[in-house]
Amino acid sequence: MKNDSHKKILEMLSDGKITVEEATALLSKLQDPETTDDEIIESESGEVRKRAPKYLRVVVDSSNGDKVNVRVPMSLLKTGIKLSALLPGNAAEQMSSHGFDLSQLSKLDGDELIEALSDLTVDVDSADGDKVRVFTE
Repeated sequence: MKNDSHKKILEMLSDGKITVEEATALLSKLQDPETTDDEIIESESGEVRKRAPKYLRVVVDSSNGDKVNVRVPMSLLKTGIKLSALLPGNAAEQMSSHGFDLSQLSKLDGDELIEALSDLTVDVDSADGDKVRVFTE
């Protein structure tokens, strides 16, 4: 299936739909073993790009055997941003007094946040064997 994607990118390049730089970037994404064919989409305009992530994942493997695997839907993040604007003032103040400042969330564009998070990858390997991974899929 990747050969089909390669062929499609080269056809778009020869048709002048994309530039050499865009073709190079797309081909390099196809070479990324982390990127699967179902993550590559083509829009109606013929643009090939990586599919927007659906989940924010947090995976923890502790050396003592504890495991955490959290999968948060990106739609929930976008909804949370919108809901933060609806919090009553006294609730926001109480949260702020405990270190949770949500005042800036209402100014965020949910789609911009999702796009920014799409390239997020955090890997932590501690000396005692604990592993933490935060990423989108």
